[in-house]
Amino acid sequence: TLMRLLTTYLPPTAGRIEINGWDADKRSLQVRRSIGYLPENPPLYPQMPVKDYLKFAGQLKQIPSKTLPKEIDRVASECQLREVLEVPIHQLSKGYKQRIGIAQAIIHNPPILILDEPTSGLDPVQIRQVREVIRGVNQERTILLSTHILSEIEHFADRILLMDAGRIIADTPLADIQKEYGSLEKAFFAKVGS
Repeated sequence: TLMRLLTTYLPPTAGRIEINGWDADKRSLQVRRSIGYLPENPPLYPQMPVKDYLKFAGQLKQIPSKTLPKEIDRVASECQLREVLEVPIHQLSKGYKQRIGIAQAIIHNPPILILDEPTSGLDPVQIRQVREVIRGVNQERTILLSTHILSEIEHFADRILLMDAGRIIADTPLADIQKEYGSLEKAFFAKVGS
């Protein structure tokens, strides 16, 4: 629900959401332009080759046609997709599909990237590959990552927000949590209970 609220797919029933200085309720188009979003299950078209899909995603995000090839090249490089650009998506592993999902989310070069369970269902090799991609794109933007796998957060995060029943119960640097509790998992159970 939180991811859908932040990406303006759902309107808030109370309160206010501000993304990149824009009120999400009043300026949803500007908010959408400010973010890249990878839902838990990427919205892919299986029969399309990767390059065609990225072109389609870029057109949806109104990237000018003369700069679109350069942006496709950039995201193919950042997401380690160069060797599969001509391959239909349905022939690729779930790890590649996640990287394609990240590529479509960043093709318009948004300052904010929202990732919902980006490594869910991946094997250990694919998890490592997706982590590398996320670390690489992290240098240029703010990333909000949601996952139920607490140990996964420790690979990416600088700042941790723990939620319980829709309320923030902790907002702190990861290093402080690790210093106090030893791990994020121990901190979670100390704050939420079993």
